[in-house]
Amino acid sequence: MVEEETKWVGPKARNVDGYKLWYSGSERRKNGVGVLVDEELRGQVVKVKRVNDMLMTIKLVNGEFTLNVCSVYAPQVGMDGEEKKRFWDALDKVVRGVPNSEKIVVAGDFNGHIGVLSGGYGVVHGGYGFGEKNEEGAALLDFARFIGMVVVNSSFPKKEDHLVTFRSAITKTQIDLLLLKKGDRVLCKDCKVILSENLSTQHRFLVMDLGLKKDKKNRGGEG
Repeated sequence: MVEEETKWVGPKARNVDGYKLWYSGSERRKNGVGVLVDEELRGQVVKVKRVNDMLMTIKLVNGEFTLNVCSVYAPQVGMDGEEKKRFWDALDKVVRGVPNSEKIVVAGDFNGHIGVLSGGYGVVHGGYGFGEKNEEGAALLDFARFIGMVVVNSSFPKKEDHLVTFRSAITKTQIDLLLLKKGDRVLCKDCKVILSENLSTQHRFLVMDLGLKKDKKNRGGEG
């Protein structure tokens, strides 16, 4: 599970109800990023890289299979253009640093709207988005097209309630997004928002079903 806006300071880890949480934040910001890993998988985490308080990755290894999970919190609308450039440059470096033999999931709050329709981004946008595309959303789509990734949120036809990732008293948007490399898109079986009556957070729980083949030694088929 990927977390953003953790509100915790420093590059640390802690146990949370049987899970292991790795997170990164700083004094100068109220937000941070983190990755929450199930107890059964925590022993497979071999590397944690905290790039800054808006970007971190963990690497899990299961036999011959390696998965990188990248948690992001993109600059908000109205932030300095140079800060946005630093964010995208850092994310570009992280994604390009993953070998072709490994998988990577980029997930988090991109603070941008990719829009209902692909609108010229058919290679990376599946045509099932929400809302009106804005500048930040276009920046995400440009990045995905340039780096060879797809926005899997937009790949499955869903009712509105299963597309909206952020809801408040005055707005509802789709700003939490999941990206995979284009060649790994077939591994994603489904992606949707899970509805909950928990009102403690305005962000909603976004889930992706990923079919991953385990190494032959485990004879696990898919998991």
